[in-house]
Amino acid sequence: MYICFVEYRIAPEAEAQYRAWIADKRSEAPGFALYEGTDQPLLFVEVWDAGSLEEAENVKKERCGERSSWRHMADWVPGGAAKIHAWTFKPVTDGRAERNSS
Repeated sequence: MYICFVEYRIAPEAEAQYRAWIADKRSEAPGFALYEGTDQPLLFVEVWDAGSLEEAENVKKERCGERSSWRHMADWVPGGAAKIHAWTFKPVTDGRAERNSS
């Protein structure tokens, strides 16, 4: 199992728009959990589960791709799309990351 994290900050003036938009996205794409920073309000992290490295990379492409329906939210991020960060993580067992990509 892999996880794709997507992290970004929403501008305060865009908060209401973002919250309405992300509520719709969550109903369209229920495969992720959304978290907001407790120490840093309006800092959000999406956590997407993926069964393989390839699936996690596809999530990252969809979330950050220029033609993605998710791209609209970049207008609400100070600094735009360049400030939307996505990373893929793999599990660690016995102190070592798993090496296979499936």
